[in-house]
Amino acid sequence: MKLFKDWFLIGMVLAVALAGWWPEPGAHGGALHPELLNKLGVALIFVLHGLTLSFQALKAGTLRYKLHLVVQLSTFLLFPIVGLGLVELGTGRVAPALVTGVFFLCALPSTVSSSVALTATARGNVPAAVFNATLSSLLGVVLTPLWLGLVLGAQGKGLPLGKVVLDLCLWLLLPLLVGQLLRPWFGAFAMRHKARISLIDRGTILLLVYTSFCDSVVGGVWVGQGMGTLFYAGAVALGLLGLVLACTAQIGRVLGFPIEDRIVAVFCGSKKTLAAGVPMARLIFGADPGLSLILLPLMIYHPLQLVVGGWLAGRWAARAENQTGEREAGQRKPS
Repeated sequence: MKLFKDWFLIGMVLAVALAGWWPEPGAHGGALHPELLNKLGVALIFVLHGLTLSFQALKAGTLRYKLHLVVQLSTFLLFPIVGLGLVELGTGRVAPALVTGVFFLCALPSTVSSSVALTATARGNVPAAVFNATLSSLLGVVLTPLWLGLVLGAQGKGLPLGKVVLDLCLWLLLPLLVGQLLRPWFGAFAMRHKARISLIDRGTILLLVYTSFCDSVVGGVWVGQGMGTLFYAGAVALGLLGLVLACTAQIGRVLGFPIEDRIVAVFCGSKKTLAAGVPMARLIFGADPGLSLILLPLMIYHPLQLVVGGWLAGRWAARAENQTGEREAGQRKPS
């Protein structure tokens, strides 16, 4: 399966292991100076995203407003509402940072690359997928911290909302805009070398994962955390994915979407971004020693959504090929 061939997923495991074995360089005040390095890494990721993001493809997918509503409401309303229930369920039963991490997962925007790639594989509406995935990323800069501020405030934990949104604009949106402004000069080069740019992008995310876990190891967050923590995070991730996949598929059928748009609703409406989620967590939660527990549900959800999404995309692609073959066979029959 592709999951086991994906060096990035293996890299995440190795980054966590390295943090457990040698946390000092990546911890607060360490030799890597993560206070500055993390922000520069976040900026680099979003400059690269801006270079490779085509707004012409984005414009082509703007007309399906019902589909866009379904995807964005799934991402920023359905997920957080379910997350509120999970917060109630987990409070007092698991570590507070893990409860925060579950809701952080629910409040995140959708992915861009995997949503579009899976939609293309499944023969779905690719322009609509590009539009929704990109719109979700932009809305998440405001809606993700708003949801977190609401929930953490209700728990008596302060979140400096104005500073968080300002940081997200400064280190996410501004670099994204810089990347877009550089497209006339470097866009073609970036597209020709997209695979190499992806290596830089993913390598930077692995560095952020490493430094996130370093602080937690040095702070003793993992002391006393057993298999129950992993089981809880895994069960939540699997349950969330199954629920939202079922809901988006059913809503698409009820609204009479063509199969190409239902594919977009399912993939874009159920995905959560690791590529932007890790940088956002670093900016929102800073040097919180519980950051690794906050990221744990997202790090489990990420490979799950790829495995299940890949299986669904393969089924839809096979169905599309069979239908195409049947039509061609019908056309060849003598009248």
